[in-house]
Amino acid sequence: MVAKSEHYDGSDIQVLEGLEAVRKRPGMYIGSTGPRGLHHLVYEVVDNAVDEALAGYCDNIDVWINQDNSITCDDNGRGIPIDNHPKEKIPTVEVVLTILHAGGKFGGEGYKVSGGLHGVGVSVVNALSTRVEVKVRRDGAEYAISFEHGKTVEKLHKIGPAKGTGTKVTFWPDPEVFKETTEYDYTTLANRFREMAFLNKGLRITLHDARDIDAEGNPRSEVFQANGGIVDFVKFLNEGKETLNKPVYFEAEGPDGEVEVALQWSTSYTTNSVMTFANNINTHEGGTHMDGFKQAITRTINEYARSKGLLKDKDPNLSGEDAREGLAAIVSVKLHDPQFEGQTKTKLGNTEIRPLVQTAVTQGLGEYLEENPTPAKRIVSKATQALKAREAARKAREMTRRKNVLDSFALPGKLADCSSKDASLSEIFIVEGDSAGGSAKQARDRTYQAILPLRGKILNVERAGLHRSLSSETISSLITAIGTNVGDDFDPEKARYHRIIIMTDADVDGAHIRCLLLTFFYRYMPELINLGYIYIAQPPIFGLKKKNSRNPKIERYIYDEKALSATLAEYDDPGKFDVQRYKGLGEMDPEQLWETTMEPATRTLLQVNIDDAVEAERVVSELMGDQVEPRKEFIQKHARDVRFLDI
Repeated sequence: MVAKSEHYDGSDIQVLEGLEAVRKRPGMYIGSTGPRGLHHLVYEVVDNAVDEALAGYCDNIDVWINQDNSITCDDNGRGIPIDNHPKEKIPTVEVVLTILHAGGKFGGEGYKVSGGLHGVGVSVVNALSTRVEVKVRRDGAEYAISFEHGKTVEKLHKIGPAKGTGTKVTFWPDPEVFKETTEYDYTTLANRFREMAFLNKGLRITLHDARDIDAEGNPRSEVFQANGGIVDFVKFLNEGKETLNKPVYFEAEGPDGEVEVALQWSTSYTTNSVMTFANNINTHEGGTHMDGFKQAITRTINEYARSKGLLKDKDPNLSGEDAREGLAAIVSVKLHDPQFEGQTKTKLGNTEIRPLVQTAVTQGLGEYLEENPTPAKRIVSKATQALKAREAARKAREMTRRKNVLDSFALPGKLADCSSKDASLSEIFIVEGDSAGGSAKQARDRTYQAILPLRGKILNVERAGLHRSLSSETISSLITAIGTNVGDDFDPEKARYHRIIIMTDADVDGAHIRCLLLTFFYRYMPELINLGYIYIAQPPIFGLKKKNSRNPKIERYIYDEKALSATLAEYDDPGKFDVQRYKGLGEMDPEQLWETTMEPATRTLLQVNIDDAVEAERVVSELMGDQVEPRKEFIQKHARDVRFLDI
């Protein structure tokens, strides 16, 4: 749909400023110098190749994680121009790699639609790498140029003939910048490339991992290609769910850009499965395209329901949340001049795209509902059920609020609260069972540590609506203790603790309870995960102490079976030690529980985050939803990876 431009040479590359600030403040350009920033380097390089695909010149990208954790990206696009830049008087490829804000997206005819700012990304990668090697295939020849710490060390030179065109970039991230780690995670990259393939119909992205070689000597590799585009994306989001209709797809184009929409409803109770993209950038915070989509969905379903008598005159209108409950949708817009709010580019600001999306959805969905009365009735029925449940949940919340006003003891009776009123200094341990809760209450520092024991397994909120969840005493206690409320009343500012720590036994039941709690937070309080408030405690599984010793003190705590074997191998005579297996937190005395799991100076906590919301959404639905078959397939597929803790 995007018009091609055959013109692409040095005159298309405009220069705005140099690289000086990048190494001083890398976080400004890549978000962080931790794992997220490290992986962002790959995205910047691959985004340039995807932009060639958007322009209609590239359909294949190969990405390699090399054995030394360097990255290679090879595309079959036009190849970065190699002619001398008209202003800088050096090869254009050198300008693109060494000068910030030099790229084909700042003017000229290089790109009509693009994701990032071409030249910004690759020059930042250059600045934050110990070495970058670039090879360009153009005009029947291959050229090479090399850089170290952003400086040219090997000038552009011809290395031989070449078939076709394209660009190959290899870079080594600088360990002085990425001090936490320079090791790339295969799954993180795979999730990103899967998303890119969905958004660019037909584009083939292959990820190879030279660090992972099979018995035949072949590296691990995976091909991402979605010939169905965002329709395949919606199907992927709804894997493991019972759907109400076949995916609906429509598109529209205007003078300022184009929009693609795919949507499908399921029996799920969630309303957070609408994803928006602008020029392939995941706009997590939404923006004008999301606004237009939401308004059109709500209005169109209400108008259809009224016209068919599915909503009576006396019935209130369906809210946006009602209409979107169980909806998985992708809204992808391509603009000539995208305006993003904030440096992270997570919210679209272009006002002209709102009416384009709104019109496309109103017309496309309206026609679908009229032409498909059976699924249309199911969709409206789902929304009206959501309306009734929302009203019931509102009344339940009002009752809770009324009770809190009248009852000075509104906090759950089992909660042993801390004395600190400063949420940023306070933490709560959600503990499995009264026995472990008793130990934890004795072990804690009452100044800043609160304990909330749970009785048994909590409700699986993936299979229950908000109304039913609120009627659960355990979930109600949890919501009250945390203080933020849920649904329309959710307010992260009211969180009573900034560290919410799930502390369960290291066995199968404990893992299940932990999974149920994480599902609860993911569905009803995802903002707390994004804020970094949710943690998982890491209690030891084994304790070592000397045999026949009168001193009951544990010599060493061990946190997994592999570490136990390694530890015993350290000692000359392992027979001198008794290995104590902790089947539950309640088996540890308060002193041991404090020392190993609760004392900030010695404990290990895992912080929960949602690096890839798509995968998190899919896995939660697969493992915790109503469909049994996907759960069985998942267990069979990953059985070898599971460490059974209690047989």
